[in-house]
Amino acid sequence: MRFIKMTGLGNDYVYVDCFAQTVNNPVRLAQIVSNRNFGIGSDGLILIHPADEGLNAAARMQMFNADGSESEMCGNGIRCVCKMVHDHKLGPMPDQQPMRIQTLAGVLSLAYETDEQGKVTTVSVDMGRPLLEPEDVPVIIDELTQTDQPQTFKVSVPGTTERFDATFVSMGNPHAVIFVDEVSDETADTLRNWGRALEYHPAFPERMNIHFVQVISEVGVRVLHWERGSGPTLACGTGACAVCVAGVVTERTGPVITAHLPGGDLALEWRDHNAKVPGPVIMTGPAKEVFTGEWTG
Repeated sequence: MRFIKMTGLGNDYVYVDCFAQTVNNPVRLAQIVSNRNFGIGSDGLILIHPADEGLNAAARMQMFNADGSESEMCGNGIRCVCKMVHDHKLGPMPDQQPMRIQTLAGVLSLAYETDEQGKVTTVSVDMGRPLLEPEDVPVIIDELTQTDQPQTFKVSVPGTTERFDATFVSMGNPHAVIFVDEVSDETADTLRNWGRALEYHPAFPERMNIHFVQVISEVGVRVLHWERGSGPTLACGTGACAVCVAGVVTERTGPVITAHLPGGDLALEWRDHNAKVPGPVIMTGPAKEVFTGEWTG
């Protein structure tokens, strides 16, 4: 199986061209190739298929986390899908601009920039409208306690005395945004200690992505991520979008911010956030090809 290793701010995946190849057991393959000691090493596996007929999309993205679970979308991953389709001329519309990619979260539109060699370097993704109603995230509110802060609930770590205030946002997949005074090594330890318990909290029927956030200013935040099915990652695109939304609804930040992630920076804008029907979140960041190879395992 031929593959390409790609990364968006250190959020790395193994990509397979399924226009030309067939993957029979993607769940097991994701678990094997993601292993950083005995596999290729990645946060998961992304397959690039032909899009369904009638969608006017360049390709269909199918994403599997490192544990083999399938996810609706990946913000950093979809930027790399755009780069792979364009740079490697996959399918019938590799030069579509903006490029449309089919995902389990819908068909998303991506505008991209290229370098002097015609290779994609930066991608802006229309990530769609965020969902804030608990049942849409989804979250079982009966399991939680609402706080005085807008859209914020107190979450207890099962079996412990640890409690966190979380704001819930769906960006096509579920996110819990937890604002903290400071993002530090101690915060990272806390996330590693309690991330899995929070991910599998009984209030989260589809599990949860967890993000610890320090507000630097109205236009800047620092973020640490725990991704559902993968654990700590250097970046999470949908998570950064959820952080942007949570900052606005809790009145901590404005609708245009830079999220400083362990793997680098993402530019985010929640358009028309004050409208009766709020607009989409636009995420802009890099996409990079690391290496190509052939998997014989």
